[in-house]
Amino acid sequence: MMITCSKTFIMALKDALNVVDGKWKLAIICVLLNGKRRFSDIQKGIPDISPRMVSKELKELEMNGVIVRKVTDSIPVLIEYELTSSGEGLREVITKMVEWGIAHREETVKALTKEIGV
Repeated sequence: MMITCSKTFIMALKDALNVVDGKWKLAIICVLLNGKRRFSDIQKGIPDISPRMVSKELKELEMNGVIVRKVTDSIPVLIEYELTSSGEGLREVITKMVEWGIAHREETVKALTKEIGV
């Protein structure tokens, strides 16, 4: 498939990257690919993320229409986050990125191993 890097193509790519840019956004989306989650569940699902970063990234993802925050009026109040249909559309993209990442890592390790003669 030939890709033409027109102005529209580049703008769309920049828009997509702007939405998922950051150290934690894709990880949060991955957690939410398994369904609704509470704040604490999201934090537990991602090693080394601080509550402050979870909050910041969730707000940005919500602002960009990737997730929705649902508040259930109960005692105590239940707040859950889930992907929008737009967020769910990232499932294929993330799967392809993971597949590429695994293959790339294997190729890199092979090349390094060959280079140092192991």
